[in-house]
Amino acid sequence: MIYFEYMKAESELNPSGGISSPRGFRAGATSAGIKYGSQGALDLCMLHSEVPCTAAAMFTCNMVKAAPVILCQQRLKEGKISALVVNSGYANACTGKQGMADALEMTVLTAKHLGIVPEEVLVASTGVIGVPLPMERIRTGIPKVVLSADGGHDLARAIMTTDTVPKEVSVRASEATFTIGGVAKGSGMVHPDMATLLCFLTTDAKIETAFLKQALQEAVAVSFNMVSIDGDTSTNDMVLIMANGLAGGGVIMQGSREAEVFQQALNQACIFLARAIARDGEGSTRLLEVTVSGAASIADARLVARTIVSSPLVKAAVHGCDPNWGRILAAAGRSRAKLIPERLELSIGEICMVKNGCPVSFDEEQVVKSLGCDEVSIAVDLNVGSAEAIAWGCDLSEEYVTINSDYTT
Repeated sequence: MIYFEYMKAESELNPSGGISSPRGFRAGATSAGIKYGSQGALDLCMLHSEVPCTAAAMFTCNMVKAAPVILCQQRLKEGKISALVVNSGYANACTGKQGMADALEMTVLTAKHLGIVPEEVLVASTGVIGVPLPMERIRTGIPKVVLSADGGHDLARAIMTTDTVPKEVSVRASEATFTIGGVAKGSGMVHPDMATLLCFLTTDAKIETAFLKQALQEAVAVSFNMVSIDGDTSTNDMVLIMANGLAGGGVIMQGSREAEVFQQALNQACIFLARAIARDGEGSTRLLEVTVSGAASIADARLVARTIVSSPLVKAAVHGCDPNWGRILAAAGRSRAKLIPERLELSIGEICMVKNGCPVSFDEEQVVKSLGCDEVSIAVDLNVGSAEAIAWGCDLSEEYVTINSDYTT
């Protein structure tokens, strides 16, 4: 059981839970032979609600969008959603008219397998860009997917590409009856420009559509939009939430106490998954957390935190345990946020290194030790306001280059 200090209402977070934890959701996965060079790996999965769901999603800001993204954007405008089908190995991006036809066929095949209409099915893909989907394998694989209440764990593994561990969570608010479950994948091509990953969330709460959209936007803003691995944004990024209402009770409306509790729980789930993505960054050896306080606005706090956490120089210094604090302030200075150099304060771990914009005496060996920990914390106080934000990333290692230099070979 884990509790986060920033939660106003205590909620129980279960890292071993998953997307099929809420009532009425089932999931499953199979090995369809889609992933190149990964014989026997799970690579095709489904999520299904026993009743149609209110749904909301956020998608990549990349102008080059994969066929599944375009299809999901269309379907979410049309009505409720009951199911999701996902393949890993190939992104179905930059695949032209055939790519859209393949995405549509995946929803038709899934609908037939589940006994629902295709319009209630969403689709997502992840993997190599520019390669047509191996539809014969997908056609054979979809009928083999067996759904169950604990199948979310298989789904979490099936959506992985360069991820080294599955990422899943469930949250139950102590003063409410609803549960939120979620899975995510992301290890490379992750940068704060909407979502920059795949994340699927479920809840058995009954929620007003307008509030669900607003709640997801806020949760993404404080979680996935505050993660950067390498500065790249994918063509397939999606954060989706489905709410089936099977927990009972009244509809959660914007402005209510129940809405506040739901928002806190959703934020908690998304932040947990965002940190898991940062920790599992391609080639990473440690998690980097950057806290910016004393900013003139939330926008400025987020801008500075994201700029620092995505700086290749800062990330390389963390990897080498180099207490080169000048790189951190230089990143803050180029963020275009409002700051006054003479007011800046900076700490690594518990050690203050800069005060009033100037260096102070510190124990270099202790800073090097802090930089070598599994989790490295950097704190910058701008001292021009009261806003604050947290961003997450990882160090930059030689292994990152290795992974991305032979990704398709």
